[in-house]
Amino acid sequence: MIAALAARQRGVVSRGQLLAAGLEGGAIKRRLRTGRLHPVHRGVYLAGHPTPMDGAREIAAILACGSGAVASHRSAAHLWQLLPYPANSGPVDVTLPGPKLGGRAGIRIHHVEALDQRDVRAIHGIPITTPARTLFDLAAVVSTGELERALAEAQVRRLVRRGDLVDQLERNGGRRGVRVLRQALEVAGGPAATRSEAERRMLALLRAAELPPPRVNARVGRYEVDFLWSERRLVAEVDGYAYHANRRAFERDRERDAALAAAGYTVLRVTWRQLVSTPEALIARLAAALAARR
Repeated sequence: MIAALAARQRGVVSRGQLLAAGLEGGAIKRRLRTGRLHPVHRGVYLAGHPTPMDGAREIAAILACGSGAVASHRSAAHLWQLLPYPANSGPVDVTLPGPKLGGRAGIRIHHVEALDQRDVRAIHGIPITTPARTLFDLAAVVSTGELERALAEAQVRRLVRRGDLVDQLERNGGRRGVRVLRQALEVAGGPAATRSEAERRMLALLRAAELPPPRVNARVGRYEVDFLWSERRLVAEVDGYAYHANRRAFERDRERDAALAAAGYTVLRVTWRQLVSTPEALIARLAAALAARR
């Protein structure tokens, strides 16, 4: 019974669950001494192996916080695969409705008066905020760029619809994150999942100049391009500050550009130096290229 319980909970069990399963306090102590149980939080243990599997840290934090607790914020974004989040570092984010609970080592507790059950789901047996509620919570704690990337990922993977996010804004008026999430939803062209600092700078420049919004990291045939204006058949490729133009990369890029040109696309290459040192000239060049491709 205990093994089955642990299997359902990513290898994690609580003292209360062990007692309810018929294990006495002395038996729990013996299992701790012999390495059959490994403490994670007070009254929460890993059963068997001391190394947690993916999701075990979140389950352990939820059990440590008690009834009604759910994984949220960055931890939920990690579990939904909306943002990278190292599984074995940093505190676990947990939302807990009801009276405030004292601090727990390794857990960041977000207290709320109540948590609507419409905002709760389970993934791999882990109670977690829905993608829409996760994005709303993220808006109050992450950078604008991180929020936009998470929004774009959620939409591409069809985890949320715009209406789900509008519902969050309407139900949570006045809370932190409302203004930031609303602004992210109103971005021309929609949220974009940029992959590098260079791409984020480029996108910010395009938006500030009010140029037509491109598709970001879009497919053109067998290639994925950084920025695409499909109606203008224009592509912009960004070489970031960490880019190393070795011979092989140089040749590969030239072949790629030639293939895109043969398919009728104009390819503009943008360097990190242009983004940082001459952004006005870069925007003028892009604006001219867009005007020429009408």
